[in-house]
This record gives sequence, structure tokens and C-alpha cells, in this order.
Amino acid sequence: MGAFVNQHFFPIFSLLFGIGFSLLLNSAADRATRPRLLLLRRLLVLLTMGLVHMLLLWHGDILTIYAAVGLLVLLPSTWLPRWAVAGLAAVLVSTSLVMGGDKIVLIAGLFLLGSALTRYAVVDRIEGSTWVPAVLGLVLAVAAMPALWWQDAAGADVATRAFSVSLTLAGLLIAGVYVNVLLVLLRTRIRPVLRTVLTVFAPLGRMALTNYLAATVLVLATRHVIGGSGETWSSTTALTIVGAILAAQWVFSTIWLRRYRFGPLEWLWRWATWVRRPPLRRTS
Repeated sequence: MGAFVNQHFFPIFSLLFGIGFSLLLNSAADRATRPRLLLLRRLLVLLTMGLVHMLLLWHGDILTIYAAVGLLVLLPSTWLPRWAVAGLAAVLVSTSLVMGGDKIVLIAGLFLLGSALTRYAVVDRIEGSTWVPAVLGLVLAVAAMPALWWQDAAGADVATRAFSVSLTLAGLLIAGVYVNVLLVLLRTRIRPVLRTVLTVFAPLGRMALTNYLAATVLVLATRHVIGGSGETWSSTTALTIVGAILAAQWVFSTIWLRRYRFGPLEWLWRWATWVRRPPLRRTS
């Protein structure tokens, strides 16, 4: 778990948040006279959802951090040239490591990195290449080996600065490996198999906001029934609970999306963003 899971996936989601933000800005520029105002509303609604979630259900909410960083860093960066955004992204990621793996600074850097990749059209080009993600993935994998060794060596005392930095560094590098390996595999003969797998997971992704918030309710309900908490459950118990919740959410999401275009919270978020109600029910 420490070598291949912990801290390895939130960097990918943070990067995708920055990419999605820039893509939405490009789309909104063609459909709205004030696209930044639209994005401001979108982030404010996300902040509201996050605060409600944090204050009423779970203090570890991530939506509040994403919305706040988006308002303070990502939205203002849209007035900067793309080279400045890329440079600031590098500075913030480096600063996070210097600060001992500060997660908020790291998220800000990854947001800007995703935005810069979109503005430089790297996202479009890398999806059409095999050798670029292959070479990049190999470089990141080689760099991850000493980072993992350092993480393991520093793991004797997880409260140390060395462990925090090594965990963050290894997480970033291995996250990059995961992304590039997936891009390479999507260019090989097993692409149809992978696309089938991605299609299976698509309902969860299309209702990510709804499922994220609903998961808190389901975990709290489970804790009320069986007792204990995430800190006291064994790994087997925790993974079993996670698997059961994901399976239930997949079934719900699949059935819901057969009748409706968006998840319930995704629909409300879209409505608040564009200030007009989008059609929810699918037409026959």
C-alpha cells in the first residue's frame, strides 16, 4: 500500500482538475461573454458543497481545498501567459517538497501544471504518441526507485520530515508512471480490452461528485453498524468496506445514467455554473 497506493492517485486527480478547468474555460469562451465569471460561480458552488460536507459530515473533505486553491491560484492564472503558468507550477511543486510535502501547495502546483499542459496542447499531442509517454514513463520509473528506497528507509519514523518529503516525491513520480503506462497501453493491441475496462468504470467517473459525497454517508453508516473507524479497522475490513461501497455506487450510477444525463449533484453544479437548468432526463 505504501509503495504503490498511498499518495499516488490524488496527484493524478489534481492534474486532471487543472486540465478540466482549462478545457472548460476554452469551451466557455465560445459560449459565454464572460467565461471567467462562469468559472467563478463553478468554484464558489464547489466551495459551498465542500464546506457543508466538512462541517456536517467529515473534516477531511477535499472539495473545500480544491475550490479555495482554484479561486486563489487557478482562476487568477488565466490572466497569465502560459509560460508563466508553467514556471509557477514548477516553483510550487518544488516548494511543496522543500516545505516537507505540503499538500495544499502541491495541489496548487499540480493545478497549474494541468492548465499549462492544456494550454501548450501537450495533452492533445501525447495521446497520439507511443514513444513519448514510453520514454517519459521509463525516466519517471528510474527516478522513482531511489525515491521509494528513501521512503522505505525513512519509514521507521513516519512523523519525520524526511518521510513526508520522500512519500510525496515517490507519489508524484509513480503517479506519472501510472499515467504514462496507461497511455502506452492504449496504443497497443490490448487497447480494446482497456477501453472495455474504462467503459465499466465510466459510470463512477461521470458521477464522481455525487459518489464522493455519498461515500462519506455510507462509511459513516457502516461505522454506526459495525463500530470502529478507519483508524481502527484492519486492512482487510477497510478494503472490504471500500469494495462494497464502490460496487453499490457502480450499480446505482449505472442505473441512474440510463435514465438521466448527469448525476444529481453534477446536474445541480452544472445548473449553478451556467445559470440555466440543463435537461436532466434522457429522451427516448
